[in-house]
Amino acid sequence: MPRFSANLGFLFTEVPEIERVAAAATAGFKAVEMHWPYQVPAAEMRSALTGSQVTMLGLNTPVGNAAAGDFGLGALPGRESEFMQAVEQAVSYGHAIGATAVHCMAGVVTPDAVSAAERTFVANLTLAADRAAQAGMTVLIEPINHRDKPGYFLHEVEQAASIIGQVGRRNVKIMFDCYHTQIMQGDLTRRLKDHLDLIGHVQIAAVPSRAEPDEGEIDCRYIGQFLDRIGYDGWIGAEYKPRGRTEDGLGWLANWSQDLSSSARGAVA
Repeated sequence: MPRFSANLGFLFTEVPEIERVAAAATAGFKAVEMHWPYQVPAAEMRSALTGSQVTMLGLNTPVGNAAAGDFGLGALPGRESEFMQAVEQAVSYGHAIGATAVHCMAGVVTPDAVSAAERTFVANLTLAADRAAQAGMTVLIEPINHRDKPGYFLHEVEQAASIIGQVGRRNVKIMFDCYHTQIMQGDLTRRLKDHLDLIGHVQIAAVPSRAEPDEGEIDCRYIGQFLDRIGYDGWIGAEYKPRGRTEDGLGWLANWSQDLSSSARGAVA
């Protein structure tokens, strides 16, 4: 049965980051993920996770110079040393808090730099994967849509699969965000099935609003059921922007959990 994690970059933002862990646990989440939690000391974050009995799944590498337009460094030629510093920060912090994965952000590139960007990303990911392996962690790469982030280097699932093949490390996986992939490509269930062995994490949100996964053009409940049928045993991350207070929009989670439990009991019977 699908397991859901709360992305604390978007959910429970009504309270400070360190308090979001307990808020997620109270709401019924057994796992969380974060974008850039580095301002919270690792010891405090680990204590919050342990106290709430919540698993930390993953975090992102720092974006670089956000004021200059950076949104990741992994595919940027000439920024390799900065990228590895970002990887070191993410892996060290992640290992200290018990995280299982680090999302290595590719960055924004111009059309004429795509070929060089791919070579750079492959080389950088090889080093990042080896460093993450030392900490027992997985490296995730995520295709991000060009409507929300124009020029983001990694933007299609097949592109991610090709890069993983070139890297040749078993601990590099796809973070399959249904929101981004629906906008860029669609055909979600076929892509999920075709790349199941390469998928390390799945995320959901409504399209086009990126609100709770109970509206819009994706039947996210069906996606959860489909993932269950094809044998996906990872977590599904709730990475959406709530329409209001986070707690007020969690009806989808209660309804899905009840439906999935009923289906599981029916299958056993």
